[in-house]
Amino acid sequence: MSHPQKDRPWLIRTYAGHSTASASNALYRDNLAKGQTGLSVAFDLPTQTGYDSDHILSRGEVGKVGVPVGHLGDMRALFKDIPLDQMNTSMTINATAPWLLSLYIAVAEEQGADISALQGTVQNDLIKEYLSRGTYICPPAPSMKMIADVAEYCYTHVPKWNPMNVCSYHLQEAGATPEQELSFALATATAVLDALKPRVPAEDFPALVGRISFFVNAGIRFVTEMCKMRAFVDLWDEICKTRYGVEDAKYRRFRYGVQVNSLGLTEQQPENNVYRILIEMLAVTLSKKARARAVQLPTWNEALGLPRPWDQQWSMRMQQIMAYETDLLEFDDLFDGNPAVDAKVEALKTGARAELANIDGMGGAISAIDYMKGRLVDSNAQRLGRIEAGETIVVGVNKWQKGEPSPLMTGDGGIMVVDPAVEAEQIDRLNAWRGARDQAAVDAALTQLRSAAAEDRNIMPASITAAKAGVTTGEWAAEMRKVHGEYRGPTGVAAGQSNKTEGLDDLRDAVDAVSDKLGRRLKFLIGKPGLDGHSNGAEQIAVRARDCGMDIAYEGIRLTPTEIVTAASQDGAHVVGLSILSGSHIPLVEDLMTQMRDAGLGHIPVIVGGIIPDDDADRLRAMGVARVYTPKDFELNMIMQDIVTLAEPSSKAAE
Repeated sequence: MSHPQKDRPWLIRTYAGHSTASASNALYRDNLAKGQTGLSVAFDLPTQTGYDSDHILSRGEVGKVGVPVGHLGDMRALFKDIPLDQMNTSMTINATAPWLLSLYIAVAEEQGADISALQGTVQNDLIKEYLSRGTYICPPAPSMKMIADVAEYCYTHVPKWNPMNVCSYHLQEAGATPEQELSFALATATAVLDALKPRVPAEDFPALVGRISFFVNAGIRFVTEMCKMRAFVDLWDEICKTRYGVEDAKYRRFRYGVQVNSLGLTEQQPENNVYRILIEMLAVTLSKKARARAVQLPTWNEALGLPRPWDQQWSMRMQQIMAYETDLLEFDDLFDGNPAVDAKVEALKTGARAELANIDGMGGAISAIDYMKGRLVDSNAQRLGRIEAGETIVVGVNKWQKGEPSPLMTGDGGIMVVDPAVEAEQIDRLNAWRGARDQAAVDAALTQLRSAAAEDRNIMPASITAAKAGVTTGEWAAEMRKVHGEYRGPTGVAAGQSNKTEGLDDLRDAVDAVSDKLGRRLKFLIGKPGLDGHSNGAEQIAVRARDCGMDIAYEGIRLTPTEIVTAASQDGAHVVGLSILSGSHIPLVEDLMTQMRDAGLGHIPVIVGGIIPDDDADRLRAMGVARVYTPKDFELNMIMQDIVTLAEPSSKAAE
């Protein structure tokens, strides 16, 4: 039966931000003019991990995967001529969420906005950072306290703001099954609510529960994914009612935004990704009961590099056609009472409840971080194994690989390239900012911030004062590091050999043979230089190398080239593998290769994997890199064979 009245469409967003605050500001104003209804800000990795643009770890990362925001001046430029009291702004920020929200509030005040009217979301989900995205700073317990600080502050001062957005998006990107995505996300949400409950009067708690939102991933198996969304709705309602006694159904509503899956986007025949994105969008729009509140779509070329404005426009038009040209919004839920859907939803709920009980038994999400990380690495290994074996078909990748060259790839190579000069200019602006501010006010604000953190008070008021005084992102985070310490997350890669040796006999023999020649076990060092926290690829290479019998060294994310070179020397590495997915491969590899030669390690073969355009791959090989791998090299055993070949004592002379 069709509605007499159409539903309102979901918020239409584009995840955007790059190069500089002023360039991103122009992009936002363009997108708003094209019909976008909400802003979604992508920050660069230094901003996400709490470093200023001139920090050693920021080298090559400034302005790459998002916009650099180092201080109030950058935030001002980012939202110039955009009235914040009329916007719904989503900020994908986690470890530095209290700080970026403070800068946002400070700019809104300068604009004369009523702070209590601001609407938007900070992601502020640290647990998924330890599991899958890697932009954490401090250990779990103080991080959880900061999440609660933001939630408590917003509840009192910015009541329409979503202070925490449980993000299961990256869990799926890291290989989570639907049951793992459901349970790990819900366990994260309950950990946050448990931390918040003692902070507010009991009668206010249900309204606070109602402000928790979710950010979800929708993959290509769209019937399962649609059922997963219906399961999320039911399970959240159940948890809010039984665990927290929330009576008002309005506060138990599962409110979520979505970006559809980037994991399945292919470098091969990338134009096919347009269909993948559209099909994935169906999973979160078709079922009225489980429809997303906001949708942002990746672009067809994200497996190749940064999208251009045209690519983003094309993804936005896809949403607009669905919302405004089709009759989707005129009908009640299309799946209510469907026996196949009901059965699948119940099966997913049963699986998720069992996993939730398991995590609860460990003491909740914070205590179960190592366990969850290990499960994700295992699930991802199984997923990749199915693609390699041809059990899971990926069109254009492991079947129907032959295709016509894409006319979309001509001209500028089909992607946007960030001008390398951006970094130097950003550092100049940062130095000018530091030079022009009132240093006494900055020092006083930092002292206030440190004591708030050390004394367990809410850090939001002191952070807002610091924002107005001109404190930088790196200075704010440095205070948090001083008080709470830094943290190295679990890698999920067990050291011992596994029993997953199926199909690896020949490779294991080859590793044994080369190890005999070398006089010890083939040592393979895997490093992630820079700030890129996408560790899934590095973990899978480490797991497969371990299963092939190599002696692996993988310390996880966020290392400087110097730390990797030192490790290569100390470990006596035979081959060094680098994984970089943030686009900063040229400066980081150049730095590392120079340091390898200076340390007398120029003879050790270096291989590099990442989202690397062909021209860049040529440049890397010219620097002396032995092999370059991109997402199209999905057969891990081929890479393992290359490592064995490169480690051969005789092959050094031959190269």
